Amino acid sequence: MAIVNKDLIQSYIMTTAKYDFNVYEKRIIYRLVEMAQGEVQGVKFANNCQKIEHDLFSCVNITMPIACLLNGEEDKNYARVKEALQSLQRKIFEYEDDEIWQSISIIALPYIRKRSSVLSFQVHPRVWDCILDFSKGYRKYELKAAMSFKSQFSMRFYELLSNQKSPLTYSVIQLKEMFCVADKYERINDFIRYVVEAAKKELDEVSPYTFEYTPVKSGRKITAIKFYPVYQPEHRDSDLEKHDLQKQISLSWSLSSEVRNYLKNSIGYSDKEIKNNLDLFISAQNILPDLMGELALLKGKARDKKNPKGYIINSIKGKLNDKK
Repeated sequence: MAIVNKDLIQSYIMTTAKYDFNVYEKRIIYRLVEMAQGEVQGVKFANNCQKIEHDLFSCVNITMPIACLLNGEEDKNYARVKEALQSLQRKIFEYEDDEIWQSISIIALPYIRKRSSVLSFQVHPRVWDCILDFSKGYRKYELKAAMSFKSQFSMRFYELLSNQKSPLTYSVIQLKEMFCVADKYERINDFIRYVVEAAKKELDEVSPYTFEYTPVKSGRKITAIKFYPVYQPEHRDSDLEKHDLQKQISLSWSLSSEVRNYLKNSIGYSDKEIKNNLDLFISAQNILPDLMGELALLKGKARDKKNPKGYIINSIKGKLNDKK
């Protein structure tokens, strides 16, 4: 099944979470991010086999074609897809706030009707909320590039570095915990060779973003690694690049579709309400470094307010005044 390429917006919480997913499990997550983003933006799925249904208990029932998890027509490995569904069902998402702690399966009730071309499973509302939580920021990456990698480490590095311009520094402990290899590669040189260098090699060959790196030492011991994002325009989808440039050119007078759709579909503003505050939203889009993250955070804070929409408007005005 051919991949319809697009830029995905993934929560930074998901990007930096600690988990050990194989390639097929990661592809399921990528498709989940794609569908969640499409629902927020009000986009109709091109494939009739893709569906999102919210039940009375706020659980999210997902249906998608099996082929959308395979890397091209030559990949017929349906058994790996079934194994990935079972594995994700066994893996745990931990949620904790000031009042509760919860341990939740990443997915539940995976289901494939034999001789059918679709699969289905259920996502807990806490997991769904995490996918759409931009309060800590987000990463943008190409779906087609992400789905093409053969290594889960390449996938993770691509998510971390995509569209980044400044160097990123992570301690070796952070990286090993994030990639769930804390009990492996006792020698740091082995970690660099089998994880960092192996991922860099694949990114160099096919990815719009790769990296250079410098080990950071404390005394004689390597304790961290500093990564320098490297943009490779020859591997960037030209249509997506053109779309990005058009958005940048029109940024000063146009509200992005991501922000507009988030205001409408997630927060509940009407077209008229957006139009009445259009100048404010455009100013916020141009001045605030992460408007999507700000809106997600304000949405949570506004829940107990008498006038949630008015609270968000006034909060944005305050943030703009602070910037000025």
